[in-house]
Amino acid sequence: MTTFQNFIGGVWTAPSTGTYFENRNPADQRDLIGRFPASGAADIDAAVTSAQRGFDRWKRTPAPARGDVLRRVGDLMAARKEEIANLMTREMGKPLTETRGDVQEGIDTAYYAATEGRRLFGHTVPSELANKWAMSMRRPIGVCGLVTPFNFPMAIPTWKAFPALLCGNAVILKPAEDVPHTATVLVEILLEAGLPPEVIQLVHGMGEVVGKALVEHPQVPVISFTGSTETGRFVGETCGRLHKRLSLEMGGKNAQIVLDDADLDLAIDGVLWGAFGTTGQRCTATSRLILQRGIHDTVVERLVARAEALVLGDGRVAGHDVGPLVNEAAREKVERYVEIGRAQGATLRCGGQRATGGALDHGFFFQPTIFTNVTAGSRLEQEEIFGPVLSVIQVDSVEEAFAVNNGVRYGLSSSVYTSNVNVAFRALQELDNGITYVNAPTIGAEAHLPFGGVKETGNGHREGGWEVYEFYSETKVGYVDYSGALQRAQIDNY
Repeated sequence: MTTFQNFIGGVWTAPSTGTYFENRNPADQRDLIGRFPASGAADIDAAVTSAQRGFDRWKRTPAPARGDVLRRVGDLMAARKEEIANLMTREMGKPLTETRGDVQEGIDTAYYAATEGRRLFGHTVPSELANKWAMSMRRPIGVCGLVTPFNFPMAIPTWKAFPALLCGNAVILKPAEDVPHTATVLVEILLEAGLPPEVIQLVHGMGEVVGKALVEHPQVPVISFTGSTETGRFVGETCGRLHKRLSLEMGGKNAQIVLDDADLDLAIDGVLWGAFGTTGQRCTATSRLILQRGIHDTVVERLVARAEALVLGDGRVAGHDVGPLVNEAAREKVERYVEIGRAQGATLRCGGQRATGGALDHGFFFQPTIFTNVTAGSRLEQEEIFGPVLSVIQVDSVEEAFAVNNGVRYGLSSSVYTSNVNVAFRALQELDNGITYVNAPTIGAEAHLPFGGVKETGNGHREGGWEVYEFYSETKVGYVDYSGALQRAQIDNY
């Protein structure tokens, strides 16, 4: 059994607590990946002290040179893509087809960040006074604390870390305790690419201990958090009280709308992928399917048959479509929502129970589950489940479909399937989400576009694309007066 360490102060080091937790394969709990540090607040303190030293050096490195390091990171990840995908599937369960995409997203993010090293644009504008120069520029902020989830073990840490590093900040990464191995490999790659050691810190442990200590630390001015809305509420309250810059990416209750004029083959392919890809464990997962009455029965019949044909198993084995849930608590939560759906009068059309038999008995597998006759406003239709459960809601009109989509507290992703171009553009305008897809599922964001949602999904900042570089940097304004005399701006010179 391998025992892993934190990376603090430029060295791999044991936790101050002296205690560790086990990391096991969710598809086969007999498979022990290793022991990882169950760190404490003292480890966060040490990481912050080291990161401050790293920041002092890294902020003086020209941004194009910082980009060169991240370009090498992308090259190393590309060379090790299959190896990383395998260890990710072993650690969190989703099939290799998905973890390869997870790694590729990290590669794309690295290369995109590298180009931004030459594009940290400011503005030059005319001064209102003669013989005076006025401009703005971007500069780094300090130590950034990154708290990341289990479902995209490589993509989401890179979404956060690469822009933060490119902007000249130091980073402390606290990964989800379900996926510590992937985070360890990411830090190893950053170091191999030439990142100065104290610019990156890795602290493993439980969210309620080390995550809390990181969020509360007074010398960490920037926090980026991806996780549940409930935890995000605590993070937001803490950061507001301490005047920290904060990016929150939280829950979703995403809907795919299929109208009577849609391509049904395309729509069914889309909802299968959106609902059951990553075993439903995506913030953008298709949790709701809104069907117009004219095609409702046909779509449900075909969809149930397709869902029942999905093959569950270890994601590293060819032919397996759906992996396990990440842990037993996640599976128990899905079971509770199945009972809630039944109690509230929804009709269980397939699934609804643990998948068992043979190798499945050793993992956290759950059958792909579809409910029909789900009522708008019911708990099954309103609350994030984060598992392979799809709720089908029948509507009569486009207007009703849009109202059902918008009638939840989340606002991350949505999609509409239609052949009517007018309705498509109405959806882009009227669906209350940060992301809307037309004739595509609710999942599939691209690394060079902003990612995020509205309402209780987030706090307005975006991951990815050009906007994230504004989050991880501050605007500095400079004036140069070469008139040789006192000039008074903001005074009535007219």
